[in-house]
Amino acid sequence: MNQPITLTAAQKAGPALTVVVLGAVLALLVAMPLLHLLPADNAFHVSAYTLTLVGKILCYAIVALALDLVWGYAGLLSLGHGLFFALGGYVMGMYLMRQSAGDGLPAFMSFLAWNELPWYWYGTSSFLWAMCLVVLVPGLLAFVFGFFAFRSRIKGVYFSIMTQALTFAGMLLFFRNETGFGGNNGFTDFRTILGFSISAPATRAVLFLATVALLAGSLYLGWRLARSKFGRVLTALRDAENRLMFCGYDPRGYKLFIWTLSAVLCGLAGALYVPQVGIINPSEMAPTQSIEAAVWVALGGRGTLIGPLLGAGIVNGMKSWFTVAFPEYWLFALGALFIVVTLYLPKGVIGLLRRRNEQ
Repeated sequence: MNQPITLTAAQKAGPALTVVVLGAVLALLVAMPLLHLLPADNAFHVSAYTLTLVGKILCYAIVALALDLVWGYAGLLSLGHGLFFALGGYVMGMYLMRQSAGDGLPAFMSFLAWNELPWYWYGTSSFLWAMCLVVLVPGLLAFVFGFFAFRSRIKGVYFSIMTQALTFAGMLLFFRNETGFGGNNGFTDFRTILGFSISAPATRAVLFLATVALLAGSLYLGWRLARSKFGRVLTALRDAENRLMFCGYDPRGYKLFIWTLSAVLCGLAGALYVPQVGIINPSEMAPTQSIEAAVWVALGGRGTLIGPLLGAGIVNGMKSWFTVAFPEYWLFALGALFIVVTLYLPKGVIGLLRRRNEQ
């Protein structure tokens, strides 16, 4: 039964070393937005590009962690987590578009000659209501989908196919102009958030710190869940569901809870992604995005919590370099990486490190 890598490290090297390593990483992440506020000619200045790139990767790391909770611990391989991420991003985008439009309609609606806001846009000018929707929209969709899927005892490859079909259907829906979400262009040209300029260094710093806080909170929540009785039931569910049912447990409630929680974490990550990157469009719902998330988890090591964060950093760092240096070869590199992980790193990078420590 897998344990969080933080717990394993604490058992082998002592809690002090674990706290020091995690504290050093956290201190570095907290220092980055503060260094961004330094003058541009300062040697320690962190550029807006670097801060945005790292912030984007941190948002993806939260998605990887959320996917690890359902795949690494409950054994549910989801190929549709990109949908929940994008829904959170779209809700935040709706709020930002209302902020840019003021009392008028968003620019794309004026271009399409719309006369009034659709009913589902009502209230999105309020930041508090938008944040409620960031949680409710992906959470409710995941709850309804999971309720019927787990009630029908759908699992394995069939569950994965259904989640991929769900995100593909969402992408096709959001591509249509008449749905009121900007069509294939999505939302962009954001200007303010809570009355502050979205491009101001201080705003960028606060958004980055909020992302770090969400990542740290998600990691702590996952760690506590993994150590609890709930986490032990999840791993038992993953390894021997029939035996667990024979012991008197109903797996449906456990699956539904962790599935919905995972979707909510993805929605929150998407909400922080959009103001930092400056755009959201249906391509974030593409099935390839969700497949990439599965590669992050597999590369880092599923069922370890820290491994998926490492995998998200490695893959997205490679993607940032490839898309600049060799953009036409990125998909080939991603495919090769997936093959290498499947054949030679079945337990990911964390599993490789564990084997070296045991030697």
